[in-house]
Amino acid sequence: MAPNLNSKDYYQILGCPRNADDATLKKCYRKLAVKWHPDKNPDSQEATENFQKVSEAYATLSDKKKRQMYDQYGEEGVRAAEAGADAPGGGMPGGFGGFGGGFPGGGGMGGGGPAGAQHMSQEEAQQFFSHAFGGADPFGGMFSGMGGMGGMGGGGGPRMQFQSGGDPLGGGDPFAAFLGSQRGSFMGQSSRGSMRSVTPKKQYNVIPKGTIVSLKGLVNKSELNGDRGFVKQYVPSSNRYVVELEDSEETLSVKPENMLQHIHVTVHDIQSQPELNGQTGTVITWFPTKERYNIYVATMKKVVSLKPGNVVLETGVVARVNGLKSQPELNGKWGTIKEWIKESNKYNVQLSESQIIRVKVENMIL
Repeated sequence: MAPNLNSKDYYQILGCPRNADDATLKKCYRKLAVKWHPDKNPDSQEATENFQKVSEAYATLSDKKKRQMYDQYGEEGVRAAEAGADAPGGGMPGGFGGFGGGFPGGGGMGGGGPAGAQHMSQEEAQQFFSHAFGGADPFGGMFSGMGGMGGMGGGGGPRMQFQSGGDPLGGGDPFAAFLGSQRGSFMGQSSRGSMRSVTPKKQYNVIPKGTIVSLKGLVNKSELNGDRGFVKQYVPSSNRYVVELEDSEETLSVKPENMLQHIHVTVHDIQSQPELNGQTGTVITWFPTKERYNIYVATMKKVVSLKPGNVVLETGVVARVNGLKSQPELNGKWGTIKEWIKESNKYNVQLSESQIIRVKVENMIL
């Protein structure tokens, strides 16, 4: 069931059937809230409004009493639940205070809506989003039911790794796993027969399988921009990646420039805000016109906008050479970060089996 953000029905907004369980509702909310989050879509009024809609829908349906009243009486029932009533009646006050059995702030949601209804404001939606899943990093990975996280394999932050049965590896971040029904390990399940395993040749210019990405800049399927998935395969002949979309078996063939890797980075050398230095964050978007990342710092629960020179990519990340003046022929090439040299703020980058270059941090971008 696809989400319908033009609907006024909370279930249709989230793309969930009316008999959906709590875990399904939560998963649908997380997926949509991350896609439309204002920090991922700055200067987009559409994204802000959609973020408010999905937050309001989930805030209602995640509360047992409000959901029951909504199922029976619609928005009128929600207003009755807000007033502490068991059924809607005349003169019930509007508002959405006390979301989720103790949403901080309480006291009724502001923002006047049609026909006297009140709806979540942007600030209230942001606050609800921050508190909905505790202190976890909401941008840190993919999701598969609210109980666990996918493995963070190797360098470079979130990667999808599966056990032979296909279940995500256990963990503590409720946002860092996805795909409700996995289909086995990315690296292939081990055979009990006599087949001999073959170690594939390392490709230093290829984004690893399982890397979590979001889609951007798509023209023919623009409705998928912002959707997330994981790298399933690289096709050398077309220089495209096969990406499997979150909570779906749908795959898409995309160019490298139409993907953004959601990896972990370390903040470095911020003179104006030294308290940020050394903090780990997650890349949530990239602004090519400003040449800046938006980084979510989970420990501080804030988003910061940083230049590539202040963002240290982890060892193992595959990034693109950009802005080299001394060797312009290397610009646009992809390579694996082998080492960060703190003293000079440079990387050793392996472009191929026989070629390693040393470049400034600001010359490698995702």
